[in-house]
Amino acid sequence: MKILIKNGLIVDGSGNDGYKGDVLIYNERIEKISNEINNENVDKIINADGLVIAPGFIDTHSHSDLKILENPYNETKIRQGITTEVLGQDGISMAPLPKEHVSSWRKNLAGLDGESDEINWNYETTDNYLKMMEDRGVGLNEAYLVPHGNVRMEVLGLDNIQPDEEQLKKMCEVTRREMEAGAYGLSTGLIYIPCAYSQTRELVELCKVVAEFDGVFVIHQRSEADSIISSMKEVIEIGEKSGVRVHFSHFKVCGKKNWKYVDEVLILLNEARKKGIKVTLDQYPYATGSTMLGVILPPWAHDGGTDKLLERLASPEMREQMIRDMKNNEQNDMEAWDNFIDFAGLDGIYITSVKHKKNEIFIGKNLVEIGELKGKDPYNATFDLLLEEENAVGMFNYYGIEKHIIKFMKLTEQNVCTDGLLSGKPHPRAYGSFPRILGRFVRKLNVLTLEEAVMKMTSKAAKAFSIKNRGILKEGYFADIVIFNKDSVIDKGTFEEPIQYPEGIEYVIINGQLAVENGEYKKVKAGMVLRKV
Repeated sequence: MKILIKNGLIVDGSGNDGYKGDVLIYNERIEKISNEINNENVDKIINADGLVIAPGFIDTHSHSDLKILENPYNETKIRQGITTEVLGQDGISMAPLPKEHVSSWRKNLAGLDGESDEINWNYETTDNYLKMMEDRGVGLNEAYLVPHGNVRMEVLGLDNIQPDEEQLKKMCEVTRREMEAGAYGLSTGLIYIPCAYSQTRELVELCKVVAEFDGVFVIHQRSEADSIISSMKEVIEIGEKSGVRVHFSHFKVCGKKNWKYVDEVLILLNEARKKGIKVTLDQYPYATGSTMLGVILPPWAHDGGTDKLLERLASPEMREQMIRDMKNNEQNDMEAWDNFIDFAGLDGIYITSVKHKKNEIFIGKNLVEIGELKGKDPYNATFDLLLEEENAVGMFNYYGIEKHIIKFMKLTEQNVCTDGLLSGKPHPRAYGSFPRILGRFVRKLNVLTLEEAVMKMTSKAAKAFSIKNRGILKEGYFADIVIFNKDSVIDKGTFEEPIQYPEGIEYVIINGQLAVENGEYKKVKAGMVLRKV
C-alpha cells in the first residue's frame, strides 16, 4: 500500500528546522521525502496542510507489560502519538519468571502492572514472553528490558540475601540469556523488592554483561529524595566500573526539603559526562508521581515477597514497627530509603486502583480520607487496604514543582516518557504526557521549540535505547508517523477524571498502517515486537 502525506510541516526528529513537504509511504517503510511528490499511483492521500508531520513518539518508560497481553491494541498510548514503547521497567516485570515463583510474583507485580487470570503465566523466559506478544499481535511496537528483580528472583528467590560468587555468576548467565533473546538492556528499581536488597557490586557485574551487547542500564535509582546525592554517585560508579550506558528513569528530586539538591544533581550529571560515561534520562511532565502503594512501607516489610508481607500486615506488632519506622524515617539496615510518607505526606498520597469492587470507594481518596472512611488512623486503615487487596493497590503522590520539571526538561540528556500505570483511575500521564509537552511546554510556556520537543520525543529516545530505523523521518526507515495540530494539541486528563484522550492528534501511522485517522482510532495490530540485534 502507498500512502502519500501532502503539504505538512515536516519536523523530522533531528532537531533541525521544520519545512513544508510531502512524505510517501510504501508498505511499512518511508519511501520518499520531498518538497513535492506526485500523487499518481498512490492508494491514499492525506492532506496535512496546517498540520505537523513528525516521527512516531517513543515512550521509554512504559508499564503495559501485562495489559498488552490482555488487550494488544493499547489505544491509550496510540491516541497520544506513541508508536513504540519500552517494557520491562523498574526491575520488576513479566519475564523471566520461574514457575515456582509465579504465585508470589503476580502479587508483587499487581500494584504496578495489574493482575490477570486470562493469560498463561508459565512462559518462564523473556524469549517465550516476547513470542506470546508476537503470537497475539500488538497495536504498537514493543521493546523489552531484562528486569533485575526477575533475574535475582530466579537465582536467589525473594529474600534479603547477598549472592555468593557462584550465584552471582548464575545471575550473569541469566542476564546474558535474556539479552540474547533480544532485550535492549537491564532495568532496576532500587526501591522495589527484591532489587532493593542488591549491593553495588552485584549491579556492576550484571551491567558488564549488558555492556557486551551495547545495551542500556535503565535505573530507578535507590533514592530520589533524602539520599539522592549518594544514590546518583552509586549509579555513576556502576556506569564507570561496568562500561554500560546509563539511563535514569523518571528523573526528579522528591520532597521540598530535598529541592536544595537540584543544582548538585546537575553537577553530578556533568561529572559523569566528563568521566566518559554515556548518561541519558527520561521524564514525564507532571509534578506528581505514581507507583504501587506498597512502596510506602519500609523495605524490611517486603522481605521474602508479597506472601510474607501479608503475614506482617496481619500482625499488630509488625504494624507498630512499620509505623515507627515510617514516622521516624528509619530503615534498619539500609542507608537509603525513600519514605513517601515523609516527602509527600499522608494527605498527598491518593489511591488510583484496587482489585476488589468493594474497595473502589477508596479510589481518588488520600490516606487521611481513607482513615476517616474506615474510622481508623490512616496508617492502620492503609495497612487494612493493602492486606485486603494483597498489595495490588496503585497510587499517585505529590513530590515536586513545575519549575524543576522545566529545569530537567531542558537538559540535553532528557527525553520524554509516560511511566503510565494503566489500571483503575490512573495518573493522567498515562493518557497525556506527550501531548502535554506540545501543548503546555511548547505552545503555552515556550520552554522548548517545536523542533526540540519532537526530537526529545523521538530520535533522542531511539538513540538512548539503540532502537534502529525509527525515531526520525528518513527514507528507508519504518513508517512510524504522527500528524498533529500544533495549535490545538493538548492533554485533557485530570487527576479527578484522568481517562480522557488528548486533542490535536489527527493521524498515527505505525509500520505503514493507519492506527488513527482524522482523530478516530482504528483497531489494528500494526506493531512489531522489537528485538535488539
